[in-house]
Amino acid sequence: MSTAPTTGAQTPEPHAADTHDLIRVHGARENNLKDVSIEIPKRRLTVFTGVSGSGKSSLVFDTVAAESQRLINETYSTFVQGFMPSVARPEVDVLDGLTTAIIVDQQRMGADPRSTVGTATDTNAMLRILFSRLGRPHIGSPKAFSFNVASISGAGAVTVERAGKAVKERRSFSVTGGMCPRCEGRGSVSDIDLTQLYDDAKSLSEGAITVPGYTGDGWMTRIFAGSGFLDPDKPIRDYTEQELADFLHREPTKVKVNGINLTYEGLIPKVQKSILSKDREAMQPHIRAFVDRAVTFTSCPACGGTRLTEAARSSKIGGISIADACAMQISDLAAWVRGLDEPSVAPLLTALRETLDSFVEIGLGYLSLERPAGTLSGGEAQRVKMIRHLGSSLTDVTYVFDEPSTGLHPHDIERMNGLLRQLRDKGNTVLVVEHKPEVIAIADHVVDLGPGAGAAGGTVCFEGSVEGLRAAGTVTGRHLDDRAAVKTAVREPTGRLAIRGASAHNLRDVDVDVPLGVLVVVTGVAGSGKSSLVHGSIPAGEGVVSVDQSPIRGSRRSNPATYTGLLEPIRKAFAKANGVKPALFSANSEGACPTCNGAGVVYTDLAIMAGVATTCEDCEGRRFDASVLEYHLGGRDISEVLAMPVEEAVAFFAEGGARTPAAHRILTRLADVGLGYISLGQPLTTLSGGERQRLKLATHMGDKGGVYVLDEPTTGLHLADVEQLLGLLDRLVESGKSVIVVEHHQAVMAHADWIIDLGPGAGHDGGRVVFEGTPAELVAARSTVTGRHLAEYVGS
Repeated sequence: MSTAPTTGAQTPEPHAADTHDLIRVHGARENNLKDVSIEIPKRRLTVFTGVSGSGKSSLVFDTVAAESQRLINETYSTFVQGFMPSVARPEVDVLDGLTTAIIVDQQRMGADPRSTVGTATDTNAMLRILFSRLGRPHIGSPKAFSFNVASISGAGAVTVERAGKAVKERRSFSVTGGMCPRCEGRGSVSDIDLTQLYDDAKSLSEGAITVPGYTGDGWMTRIFAGSGFLDPDKPIRDYTEQELADFLHREPTKVKVNGINLTYEGLIPKVQKSILSKDREAMQPHIRAFVDRAVTFTSCPACGGTRLTEAARSSKIGGISIADACAMQISDLAAWVRGLDEPSVAPLLTALRETLDSFVEIGLGYLSLERPAGTLSGGEAQRVKMIRHLGSSLTDVTYVFDEPSTGLHPHDIERMNGLLRQLRDKGNTVLVVEHKPEVIAIADHVVDLGPGAGAAGGTVCFEGSVEGLRAAGTVTGRHLDDRAAVKTAVREPTGRLAIRGASAHNLRDVDVDVPLGVLVVVTGVAGSGKSSLVHGSIPAGEGVVSVDQSPIRGSRRSNPATYTGLLEPIRKAFAKANGVKPALFSANSEGACPTCNGAGVVYTDLAIMAGVATTCEDCEGRRFDASVLEYHLGGRDISEVLAMPVEEAVAFFAEGGARTPAAHRILTRLADVGLGYISLGQPLTTLSGGERQRLKLATHMGDKGGVYVLDEPTTGLHLADVEQLLGLLDRLVESGKSVIVVEHHQAVMAHADWIIDLGPGAGHDGGRVVFEGTPAELVAARSTVTGRHLAEYVGS
């Protein structure tokens, strides 16, 4: 018997392919980053922390993820790249070891009325195929169950070449769609209040039309007056039946006005096309106010709000139609699908079950597939986007999350942590931007940016383990174990706001008295009915200031000065001091640099390549014409004032030659919400999510009202910033305001004077008030999920 010779036991050299276990970033300079160099371990969970505005998103999203996506886009042909957004290479010296990045951010889903949870996740597509195969009676293909496909038919002659001859044939076609013809798949119909469109006591020449943009001498009104269909000097109340029909409903007709060929159309279709077809949230405030005043939306009487034709609703599987299935709570729908046993569609049922189970697993089982995508909160939208990745077989992918705990109750955060670990354990790199200690605690690696925000941030203060962060002495490290104590003495309410029989969404005839003159926190697990109770029963109106989670919209020309209305008093102060027009001091108006049109940069479009932005040589990036910069206020020109940080501007406009009380008031509010470091002219597109949230809060603090309703104001806020927010809420209450906060953050709960806890679960398992009382009573009782987590948080 012979044996092979043995050599000394040696550790084999690692394969070259196994040495690439780091993502290396060197010299990152995006936004406020100051030559940041870090090494991120692959196949680990790395959490990026730091105060709001410290540069977390700039490093993770604008550098690592952006470059990964740019490199992937470059693998496509130039033809395909022509249809894709062109992205410039980030400002960074070296980016090495990147893998495919999948970004799961908090961008709200499109507010298109036809976009629902079902269509956004492709679940509706699978349901449509299921009903087209199993539904009885059989009515057609999957298109027959789609509320985005209209039924159409047509016929005509076509010419076909056959054996060298042109032969004419009659052809017909038809498409059976599921779109309700009355509401066109929207589920609701609009009813316009005519008294808000025009004043019938006036004539057209007297300015009878009261729609925004239809001024007495504007082109819109001139088309009506010069159309020949109407008498411009006759009051509308005196119109004949035909004239009124022409004025309100006439189909598009070619007319000649002042020698110019134009199209005349009735006022109602014109308003519907020009205003009502747009997303309400994207409208200017005065147009949005007009729409709210003039238009009421009611459920479509033809389809009952289901968006579907009668034929689509008549086809059923086991007594359930596709409309019934989409209206079910997803957890119930998952149970119904599990009960279907049909071998002919087995692969489809398996895929549908997995998708629906993912909804439940991620904590969204309380939603329904018919829920409009635009009504989801930022946190819900982010989790909906996660669903398609949970069952993915891909590995060695970089998943990038933006505060996945947003909108989650502490009870739900434990489940989210499990999902993040699950993605990591499959061999993926998970990068998370986060503030919550519960999520930071599960990190394999922590990168803390700071030390401050804006210009005071942009450097790496700490890299290492969670334990190392606690001992590091950074702002995050010092506050990581902060625990707010439960209030021992609470304020006495000055009155009560009685809510009776609240039944919006999943609320079950809720009766509750909301104390006024104190800080009230409404809490409960995600989907328990908090927003339905607060926003549905305390509508924003007279005396109520509502600050919801809708994102700030703004272009690169928008900045804190324009968004808050601060620029108006500043322009007037400059104009008064120099005896010229206020319009000169706006970079979007007469004062703009003619070369760059007030943008400060000149953009060159390079088609499939990323466009190049170069600083304007004439104004050197100041955005104003040289002649405007000769005018001064308090020794500063307008570009120098807009370059000031808020803190400096507060002192500048407080006294002396630049004293402007109106500007000082707005600046003080910006400083109060912790935005003292941002400059007045900083583009809104460069602000972080937390900074935008606080900018919005500062703007609404100037509104006149006795009741403030805030929806999760801690979103995007660092632990250190939460203390400042609590101080701000206290000041509001002490000034005589009533503050009602929908919130999950335990520090805010502990600081409340009164807590209203909804639950006990989500969806149809919630919708009830399970506790009312002080935080101390909630902790002592521990009778609810919130009570148990709050007791654990305060350590009692």
